[in-house]
Amino acid sequence: MRWNYTPVHADSVAALARQLGTTPVVAELLMRCGHGEHEPATRFLQPALATLGDPFLLGNVTPAVERLIQAIERRENVTVLGDYDVDGVSSTTLLVGVLRRLGLQPRYFVPRRLDEGYGLTRNAIDRALAVGAKPELFVALDCGTNSHDEVAHLRQLGIDVIIVDHHRSKEAVVFDALLINPHVNECAGDAAWRHLCTVGLVFKLLHALLKELRARNHPGVLEIRLRDYLDLVAMGTIADLVPLTGENRIFARHGLQVLAQTQRPGLRALMTVAALKPEQGLTPVDISFRLGPRINASGRLADASLSVDLLLSEDRAFCQQAAQQLDDLNRERQDIERLITEQAERYVDGSFTDACGFVLFDEAWHPGVVGIVAGRISRKYNRPAIVLGNEGEFAKGSGRGVTGINLVELLGGCQGCLETWGGHPMAVGVSLRKHRLEEFRAQFNESIRATRGIDACEPIVELSGWLEGHQVSETLMDELDQMHPFGQGNPEPIFGVRGLRLRQRPEVFKEQHFRFSCEDASGRRLSGVAWKLAQNLPPVGVPLELAVQLNWNHYNGRKMLQLELLDWRRAAE
Repeated sequence: MRWNYTPVHADSVAALARQLGTTPVVAELLMRCGHGEHEPATRFLQPALATLGDPFLLGNVTPAVERLIQAIERRENVTVLGDYDVDGVSSTTLLVGVLRRLGLQPRYFVPRRLDEGYGLTRNAIDRALAVGAKPELFVALDCGTNSHDEVAHLRQLGIDVIIVDHHRSKEAVVFDALLINPHVNECAGDAAWRHLCTVGLVFKLLHALLKELRARNHPGVLEIRLRDYLDLVAMGTIADLVPLTGENRIFARHGLQVLAQTQRPGLRALMTVAALKPEQGLTPVDISFRLGPRINASGRLADASLSVDLLLSEDRAFCQQAAQQLDDLNRERQDIERLITEQAERYVDGSFTDACGFVLFDEAWHPGVVGIVAGRISRKYNRPAIVLGNEGEFAKGSGRGVTGINLVELLGGCQGCLETWGGHPMAVGVSLRKHRLEEFRAQFNESIRATRGIDACEPIVELSGWLEGHQVSETLMDELDQMHPFGQGNPEPIFGVRGLRLRQRPEVFKEQHFRFSCEDASGRRLSGVAWKLAQNLPPVGVPLELAVQLNWNHYNGRKMLQLELLDWRRAAE
């Protein structure tokens, strides 16, 4: 593994630290995130809800608010259809929950992945319309931007349509619907919201709706506090891998605090089965690896409406049962993913060792669970990976990227092979006809070779700064707390630490990992853990340099500083 450190001008770091009253370590991290001036750095360190922008600047929000008010005043039938991932589930829960408090009883549906495919499909629409009276208003969340024919069908039935989505359009969007999507309907002043996922856009829409209803003295509206819904906004924002900067940072920072104190029976039950202890505080990792996968599990293997039912329910017995069902589905998903990962690694090691990127497919693979497999493959081999499963005549799945490569741009150069594709620079969804797999594999590999080359596939650890052993302390952890939450656009810092020696041989556990104890020059002890590094144990008693992330380890009611080792090397003489 190659260590990379780009020094930041020391005088600039010192000046920013003086202006902010913070430490040089925090000042350097701020500069690396692009917040080297006093005002933006202050906004970053103090992400206040009061600084959220005017929601009416978002394109089509004003007419969408008027249409929702019409529905509320006339007690219309409203149907909400949301995507089956965490962003879609949290968006659906947020909108339905607030509309219920405003007197509506919207029906909600989530596409069944295996039967109806992704998004606003005709099959999903037909199922939604088959239940109850025909709606006057149909709202699609986290999908619909590219659903021209489906929107036309709804309009022919006399149903008004609102779409809230953050996916990019593959062609000009001209249809008879109110579309809230800053990637498509760009308006002056809305640039700050181009990185919001759908639940963030739904929050903006509801913020505008409540402001207008307050101005009209609508009964009961003053009792609704949107801040209480930030737990849902944080979950969708963090799980969807959008940059945690700007308003996303505000949503995530405050939303994690609301989530830790949430009174939603469904979320409390889900945290219990996920073995989370909210009283210890929650981090993005808890959403990405504990709550999010369980919410996703129903959409991948069963019916994602179960997750929405759970988040909306006030029935504690039902919530406990549904949370356990999601946990069981998640365990099933993990077993399937483990098997697919092992097979995918064998494919790479057997046939694709010289490839710059991987397109992997097997007829037996489940297309609903391959996204995490793609992430594991890309991390292990430090190359972009697309993993596809079987869906009739199509191969369908997900891709995960690596730093320095934009997957969306890569797929744009291969779109002649693809039926559908889209997503983010680091995560995409793809489908294509199976007979075009080899063609796509060749184009994908050549695009990466032209962009990056096989020689650049050596894993790189990007250091955020260098520390001496004595600087690693609980005081430093308190200082780093100002930078939370970490995520896309604000990566968790990796520090190079000098002046450490191991006290004794590391303790290997589960044949893959090890715990270790080291000491600084004064003999002060530090403890750490290394994941999947048991084949590369550091030596005892010699000066070392460690590449680490710093976190708290909660054990038996105690909170202790812990080093998470990513790599090590002998210190230079």
